[in-house]
Amino acid sequence: MNFKSISFYLSLFCFPISILAFINILYASYFDYLLSIETYFTALIFSLFIGGGLWYYGKNASKNIDFIEQLILIVSAYCLTSILIAIPFYLSNYQVTFINSVFESVSGLTGTGFSIFKNIKYLDPTLILWRSSSQWIGGLFFLLILTIIFSNKSFNYKMTNLAFSGESNFKSEENIKDNILKVFIIYSSLSLIILTLLSFSGLRLFNSLNMSMTLISGGGFIPTDTINKIIYTNFQKLIFIFSLLLSMLNFYLLFNLFNKKILIREHKEDLYLIVISVIFFILIYFNNYEGLDIVISVVSSLANSGLTLVKSDNNLSLYFLLLTIIGGSLISNTSGIKLTRFYILLKITSLEIIKLISPNSVINKTIFNSDKKITDENVKISFLIFISFFLSLFILSSLLVIDNIGFEKSFKLSILTLTNTVNSEMFNMKNVNFSNLLTSSKISLILFMIIGKIELISFFLIFKKILFRD
Repeated sequence: MNFKSISFYLSLFCFPISILAFINILYASYFDYLLSIETYFTALIFSLFIGGGLWYYGKNASKNIDFIEQLILIVSAYCLTSILIAIPFYLSNYQVTFINSVFESVSGLTGTGFSIFKNIKYLDPTLILWRSSSQWIGGLFFLLILTIIFSNKSFNYKMTNLAFSGESNFKSEENIKDNILKVFIIYSSLSLIILTLLSFSGLRLFNSLNMSMTLISGGGFIPTDTINKIIYTNFQKLIFIFSLLLSMLNFYLLFNLFNKKILIREHKEDLYLIVISVIFFILIYFNNYEGLDIVISVVSSLANSGLTLVKSDNNLSLYFLLLTIIGGSLISNTSGIKLTRFYILLKITSLEIIKLISPNSVINKTIFNSDKKITDENVKISFLIFISFFLSLFILSSLLVIDNIGFEKSFKLSILTLTNTVNSEMFNMKNVNFSNLLTSSKISLILFMIIGKIELISFFLIFKKILFRD
């Protein structure tokens, strides 16, 4: 195991946390929130010290690490950065335990949105900003991991090759740096666009900033107790829908919007996602809900955000849970099984039935009627992801039932955890008090929030590497 090389790359995940801490120090100083400023100084010092130590330890090592070592790097990065982000929560004046602090930070990093805080309006504004920025940096980390590490052709169970993912031939260090810069620029630009639109719609700048970081990352943290307090005009709702679409569809869609050739050839998955959204909107529309509120709920479910304007007494929670399982684009911050994998399994099943009925029929194995064709490898991976998702669902539900929260709630909460979706009113799950859960339940949720992002298969491959060394 190349620990020195892993340490070098792990150090690069620490320095962005230092930048976030420094920004919060500036914010706290400018607006005189001096009671909490020491917590961000602590986070700054720890992230710089740990990052610097890891960098020094691995700076002279070979920079080439295999795919399994890259998976170990990802898991280590989630663990280390979550602890660094947990520091301001733990040292705050709100008497947050260490496990609750880590729970909050992992929830932010993975864009899940589960929170141990009940009254957001009483929180220090710097802590609210810290929660939101944890989502933003987590979203950026995941997109970089998705486009650089999970583009590996030997273990491509994220199937990034079936959607437009930018430059995929990382043969040199220069190519990797260019891709990192490209992802950062696009991600920051989209965040700025959402921030500008929300501010223009009448939201306070503070709320706009927090919401922009939440929406671009597909997260669930909001700067108020209920989102209805800040999103209520039709114009704001339209911007909300647009922002959710950005996180649901392919990350590069807006970048390729004016390239007609690439748009038509490479973004057919996005067209199908929009069609699915329209179909579910039509199915649900006749339940006496306002049109825009339903559109928000449908798109929010597919985007694995979970933010909604509908009330908790709705009877549509199963519809919305199904949409969260489907998820968004392969190249996005969304989780879930993904529409493309469902499409592959359904198409192969239908083709096998057709072959039984009419053996001489011509079989069309294209994906979304594009130039890409379904391979046996695609079918195996889709089936494996499908099975591993429901295996994870069974394991987590069994662990949560022990906590006496009831079978229905544990089942719903497990789905939301594995799809990294916040427990909102549209799932009738708003009243879950995470701070009162058993420690075992919190640890289980922390673990499966990470699994929801990187797949259970990643952990199986790591265990295989550790237990069965060549």
